[in-house]
Amino acid sequence: MAWVLDCDGVIWLADEPIRGAAEAVGRLREAGERVVFLTNNSFPKVDEHLAKLARFGMPTEPEDLISSPMAAATLLEPGERALVLGGPGILEALEARGVEPVAPGAEVGDGEVDAVVVGFDLEFDFRRLAAATTALRAGARLVGTNEDATFPTSHGLLPGAGSFLAAVATAGGARPTIAGKPHRPVADLLVARVGDVSTVVGDRPSTDGGLARRLGARFALVLTGVTPQGHGPVDPEPDVEAPDLATLVGRELAAAGG
Repeated sequence: MAWVLDCDGVIWLADEPIRGAAEAVGRLREAGERVVFLTNNSFPKVDEHLAKLARFGMPTEPEDLISSPMAAATLLEPGERALVLGGPGILEALEARGVEPVAPGAEVGDGEVDAVVVGFDLEFDFRRLAAATTALRAGARLVGTNEDATFPTSHGLLPGAGSFLAAVATAGGARPTIAGKPHRPVADLLVARVGDVSTVVGDRPSTDGGLARRLGARFALVLTGVTPQGHGPVDPEPDVEAPDLATLVGRELAAAGG
């Protein structure tokens, strides 16, 4: 059985580690729990995620990191072409799958793009939006790495990949298939990689809690990211709630006699 931890809002806020997170991960591992990091953040490459975990005191093997671009890549077939609105993490995952990424603005004819893949895109603008909608109207299908409307940082919430995806879906008149939490593509990838999951820890009930319910696992909500202290009702309701990961792990291990 594994503990599945979100990253943004649980382990760190952008480039700032959340206090006590590294120690909490260490305690879980010492107790014999497998710890898997599952992030909807589609921008970084795998090595960048792993380097950040190591820098913050949580060195992790590649097999214990799963991201929404990995799940998105499973929705395309080797040899297909995908117009990409997003960062290097998406390009890496698609190339590993054998999918040919196409940059917005590249010369492609009608019907020559099989899918439009949208994630967190720091270069999002009218030109990129127009390229995506043109491909969609020519028959490409729309894939979103995730639908998180916001992205937590130490300075507050910023627009997330879901904001870009909503613009593309609206302008292109397309209904996206979502790969990341809480949807089936990432759940299937997680189960194939990890097996049984005991607990999903996250800061966003709709994604982390939704994934836990899909997996039949417990949902542990922490209040260091999207969901603030003193929040009202959330859906789904967490099985357990704590102000941060360190407090959560301390309580859980104490209850288990560890």
